[in-house]
Amino acid sequence: MKKVFSFLAILAIILVSNCSRIEENNDPVIGVWSNTSTSSDSETEKPSTNRQEWIFNDAYLGRYHDLQNGSITMKTDFKWSQENGIYTVSYPGLPDKTNDYFVIVDQNSENSILQDKEGNLIALRE
Repeated sequence: MKKVFSFLAILAIILVSNCSRIEENNDPVIGVWSNTSTSSDSETEKPSTNRQEWIFNDAYLGRYHDLQNGSITMKTDFKWSQENGIYTVSYPGLPDKTNDYFVIVDQNSENSILQDKEGNLIALRE
């Protein structure tokens, strides 16, 4: 009797674990996007490098990094969604930061561009 009960329990576990499937997300925004800029206050000072990086994953989440001269100055998680080609990025860990709204341009090329709704360059795909 124990063998039958054990067999039914194992069978039930296998059937329950195979019922749920996670949908595959092939959104073109998934990946790493970055924007690097350099600035110098004077001719004698070493130029300062600022890099912003968005890492979008397929679970509608991501990670944002802000780096100054290679050192991380800010790191936070974000949520993203897409509606009619416009991506909304919200930063729940930063209550002072407003949502960002992005649009992907030239999705099929190797150098895809992420722009804001006004057409300003935000980041390039890596």
